Amino acid sequence: MTPFLCKTCGTQFAPSIQSPSRCPICEDERQYVGYGGQEWLTLRRLQRNHRNLIREEEPGLHSIVTEPDFAIGERAFLIQTNEGNLLWDCLALISPETIERVRSLGGIRAIAISHPHFYTTMIEWSREFGDAPIHLNARDQRWVMRPEACIRFWNGDRLELFGGLSLNRTGGHFDGFQVALWPGGAVGQGVLLAGDQPQVCADRRWVTFMYSYPNYIPLCAKAVKYVSSTLRALRFERLYGAFPNRTILHDAKGAIVRSADRYLRALAIT
Repeated sequence: MTPFLCKTCGTQFAPSIQSPSRCPICEDERQYVGYGGQEWLTLRRLQRNHRNLIREEEPGLHSIVTEPDFAIGERAFLIQTNEGNLLWDCLALISPETIERVRSLGGIRAIAISHPHFYTTMIEWSREFGDAPIHLNARDQRWVMRPEACIRFWNGDRLELFGGLSLNRTGGHFDGFQVALWPGGAVGQGVLLAGDQPQVCADRRWVTFMYSYPNYIPLCAKAVKYVSSTLRALRFERLYGAFPNRTILHDAKGAIVRSADRYLRALAIT
């Protein structure tokens, strides 16, 4: 029995004798099946020629990035608090070297993931750190391809965790899309960890909002307004996006407000 990984999105499926016939996450219009068709591999195979790089982004926050790129190519974060550490978002690759380094930083008390595209090998990460609970919004429950008891589905729009951390549901890209708020980050000015909604643009003065990033499907005006209004209510100065270098160091909330206004004006053009 093998828990196969989808090569295109990195999602790990429940153990089976043969690889699954399809990946529902990739077949959804927000993602895509790879150009070579549906392909599968194992975690052991991934470990052979990939590694994770862990770097300090600021005091109390480390990013984790897989090299060379695999699947969607997102970065995960380890947020350190005096009450334990949160792994924010997830990577398909977990290795003995990664486990050792994360343990040296205090381990993982809990895991939270923005949306289904980044669920990847969340169960493997949980098991390596004492069956750490995985907090996912219940609205995205149907996208979990490897159900386990360590997954804690929560309802509503806000979940308080520990060390001042909270999860906030914004909807939009996925119904249960959630962001993490770290009030102690940015020297007490607050940090938002947003996954890919909003997505930090190449011009890092701006962000954008999409229903599908690879297929260029915009988010509707109603959803953008809801995301923007939800984030306006939070206190933060800095924003860390899903991908390396996609970080807004200063006035991140202002960038979101300005970007939402610009986006809505563009949608109104006829």
